[in-house]
Amino acid sequence: MLIRNLSLFLFTCASLAIACVRVVAAHSETKGKMSGEEEKFKILVTHPEVPQVAIDLLSRSCEVIVVQSLPPKRSEILEKAKGVHAFFWGGHEALNAEALDAAGPQLKSISTMSAGIDYVDVAEVKRRKIPLGHTPTVLNEAVADTAVGLLLAAARRFHEGRLKIETNTWESFHLNWMLGQDLRGSVVGFFGFGGIAQGIAKRLKGFDIDSVRYTTRRRVSEDIEKEYSAKKVDFDTMLAESDFVVIASPLTNETAGVFNASAFGKMKKSAVLVNIGRGGVVNQPDLYEALKTKQIFAAGLDVMTPEPLPADDPLLSLPNIVLLPHLGSATERTRNDMATIAAHNVLRGLAGEPMFSPAYQL
Repeated sequence: MLIRNLSLFLFTCASLAIACVRVVAAHSETKGKMSGEEEKFKILVTHPEVPQVAIDLLSRSCEVIVVQSLPPKRSEILEKAKGVHAFFWGGHEALNAEALDAAGPQLKSISTMSAGIDYVDVAEVKRRKIPLGHTPTVLNEAVADTAVGLLLAAARRFHEGRLKIETNTWESFHLNWMLGQDLRGSVVGFFGFGGIAQGIAKRLKGFDIDSVRYTTRRRVSEDIEKEYSAKKVDFDTMLAESDFVVIASPLTNETAGVFNASAFGKMKKSAVLVNIGRGGVVNQPDLYEALKTKQIFAAGLDVMTPEPLPADDPLLSLPNIVLLPHLGSATERTRNDMATIAAHNVLRGLAGEPMFSPAYQL
């Protein structure tokens, strides 16, 4: 269940204390009466930089074990996983059968601190009947802000302009120098039109865009279409009609590499591509050729393959691309909110209650 309003997640300290008591009570019922530390569930936090707000929540009624290596070492995660009852999965290490086996059969609750869970063997976790939570929606606003920034930066040639300054090639005597693309009056296409994409569309209304085209498996409600002047179209139509194309979809077998040479050939030569979904949705060698040959005007990427992108990657040699190191949700407020939701997910899973933000229903 995706909940749009964060206030539904953030309980008062009093209600949290009740939830924590339930956690201890559930443990006591299964293990019999214990005293002291023996009554506490053990939770493994797999990253040392998980915000303290989450550690504090978990520590009120549980024993918290934190991986200390940075970047987190797989060997330390697996060693410290032994005997824990829950995972607070703070990084993007593979969460698979190896990690589940390392914990043991008493593992009963898992939450990631991320919206995307492509690094999780979801089928294996579900097969073991372990509730799995994640943190979608709460990062929508921050990612939408980043997407608009990339749209503007790529369309108005911010990176190329900086290069002109650095190389002392600022040509102030031209009238038609470094002209970019207007958002005003444009058609914006979305590959994926969920919460993040709708947040972007909401912001773009302030730039007086003309309309939205979107490609999804399911049509959104008529009210949403009316609000954003949006129309569901097939992939090829979206590419052909859009002045800006925003990728806001997860990486799946169906979406992997769909933005390739064929797709770029169907876009306008003046089109700008932005990817805030997943890097694997784009065939990057094909994107490089499309940008180098000016088959499309520009691109802005917050996600790419691999991450980190090597310093000698060909994309970095292009003036008409803006690259960010996956900063979409990187604000202090958003990180704290993600950590808080993940902590609540873990506690509710331990208590045998439905998670606030489950990845699936058992």
